[in-house]
Amino acid sequence: MMPPSLPQKPPAPEPGAIGRALDLGALESRVLRAAGSPLVRGGLIIVAGIVTGNILGFFRVGLMAYLLGTHSAADTMAVAIGPIDTLNQALIATIVFAFVPMLTERSGAERTSLFLKVTRLFTGLFFCLSTVALVLSPQIIRVLAPGLPAVWAPQAILLFRIGALSFVPVGVAAIHSALLFTDRRFVAPAFHQAVLNIFTILGAAALWKAVGVYGFAIGYITGACIQLGIVWTAARSNLPSGGAPECEIHWREIVSKPASILLYGVLLSLNVTATRAYATHVGPGTAAALDYCMRCIGVPLTFLISPISNSLLPEIARLRSLFRLREAFRLIDRTLVLAGLASVAACAIGVAIREPVIALLFQRGSFTADSTRLVSSVFLGFAPSLIGGSLLELTGRSLFALDRPWLPLAASAIPVLCNVALLWSLPTPAPAFIGMGASVGLLTGFAVLFLSARARRAHWLAES
Repeated sequence: MMPPSLPQKPPAPEPGAIGRALDLGALESRVLRAAGSPLVRGGLIIVAGIVTGNILGFFRVGLMAYLLGTHSAADTMAVAIGPIDTLNQALIATIVFAFVPMLTERSGAERTSLFLKVTRLFTGLFFCLSTVALVLSPQIIRVLAPGLPAVWAPQAILLFRIGALSFVPVGVAAIHSALLFTDRRFVAPAFHQAVLNIFTILGAAALWKAVGVYGFAIGYITGACIQLGIVWTAARSNLPSGGAPECEIHWREIVSKPASILLYGVLLSLNVTATRAYATHVGPGTAAALDYCMRCIGVPLTFLISPISNSLLPEIARLRSLFRLREAFRLIDRTLVLAGLASVAACAIGVAIREPVIALLFQRGSFTADSTRLVSSVFLGFAPSLIGGSLLELTGRSLFALDRPWLPLAASAIPVLCNVALLWSLPTPAPAFIGMGASVGLLTGFAVLFLSARARRAHWLAES
């Protein structure tokens, strides 16, 4: 008879297995902690807002292409609503970038008093901006669309006037968004562009038979007002019910804070505005074709700039506060190399497959095969602006984070100056050439800014 089997002692785990288990446990713990971090959650919400806004932006432009194609009616939309949309985005970025740090430095009643003073002060400025735009709209349209046929000018003027009404709700909403970002409440402000796009789509679809192209502008202003209501409700819910003390910060300091940032954004946006104005001389539908190209380029540009800058700029500011500028410069250089490689790859792929992609995105309804060829031709010269635009923006924002604003501010004027000079020198307008000035200007602006910053690094290091 066989002896009964003795219970076997479990084999001792290998030291390497214990180390791997501990490593996995530590990694899992870090992942769980990161998932619970307000900063990580906020970053994910912001990315979700960007993705949603860009997806809806494609539907918005796709609806415009379906209904208007590349005809003169589409040009009026491009020259009237395009600059207003660009200026609104500059206002949002400026207000948030300028006032989130100021609000973060304060708490309680002091933060509330600053927020209320900023709201009162800038609401008046936004009303003035809308009033000037409404009164001077005929002259502004002549500047924005010098080649637009006279028969289409009244439509462009009325579209511009409807769109100009959005300056007040968009600007005031940006101030409330800055307070929400300060309180780490990201949902309401993160989906600003998504709300604008969805109501623009709904307005155009619902009002097309009644008012035609004006439905886009009516939907746009409706979306701006709805977004203001959303962020106003969210921000005011956390404000104390009692009165706040009078803010002691002088109004000049409050106004001067965002001035350089806004001027930087406006100068950069003039590069595209000049290109759009030139496009009205080339032929009917060319200005609209440029806007379709901007949507195709704007999506990768957003995803190159926004996620990188959201993580890069706070780190640069932290290193600057610790007087570790060498590390900050190395971080900037590595980021620019990665962004440069990514933008070159995206540009090359976009140029190679532009025609089938444009046909897939837009070719239906009033957007014909001829429209596809026109937009593809414009895209050819405009695509390299993705490279210069991403590198210039990342370099400029990094220098703002280093508290060196005047160099990027001066460099932001270079693209539009190069663009205008190149466009004026072209003997024969052609769709493939209208974006060339914008692309060359952005690349030149980046090169000048980068080389100037490199030349001054030793001086900045000595100062620190």
